[in-house]
Amino acid sequence: MVRVMVVDDHPMWRDAVERDLQAAGHEVVAVAANGREAMARFPAATPQVVVLDLQLPDHSGVQVTSMMLEHDPAARVLILSASGEQTDVLDAIKAGATGYLVKSASSAELVSAVTRVAEGDTVFTPGLAGLVLGEFRRIADGPADDPRDQLTERETEILKMVATGMSYKQIAERLVLSHRTVQNHVQNTLRKLQMNNRVQLTRWAIEHGLDEGDD
Repeated sequence: MVRVMVVDDHPMWRDAVERDLQAAGHEVVAVAANGREAMARFPAATPQVVVLDLQLPDHSGVQVTSMMLEHDPAARVLILSASGEQTDVLDAIKAGATGYLVKSASSAELVSAVTRVAEGDTVFTPGLAGLVLGEFRRIADGPADDPRDQLTERETEILKMVATGMSYKQIAERLVLSHRTVQNHVQNTLRKLQMNNRVQLTRWAIEHGLDEGDD
């Protein structure tokens, strides 16, 4: 059973997705009709997977994806959108979405995607996977960017504290976050910088002057 949150501004579609997931044995812990509601309910609901529409009346699905993963890097976002446009797909993936389905997908495909995303797989509507892979290859073949550009503000903030020798507990207390959230941010930073442990991360941060701090 996967804990799922469903975010879509169309009541009939939202209800149908909720019914399909519940019928498959998943637990729908929250629903929302817009980005504001989604972010208000997300922290307490603690879903493993968020099934999220891209076109919301206030915030875009890309913005909501970024905000959710900033709050809880361990969460998984599965975009379920009417759009299969290249720009929409790539923007969502770059924001951190783990999967992308178009709304023509069957209920069985949706249920399977939720399960796989919860297990850490990336899932795309057939035809979109090649698009995403091609774009990432193009980026990889292009000029090297500053690795720090990949990090969120929170990840950079925590990295600076790691570089000064603070423990996860101290960082959590300073930022009023859970120990688990701090660990998840560090793990995401390690993945983005292609490193294996905190020692490598600390050395890299010191080399880049991040141990000097801002205060």
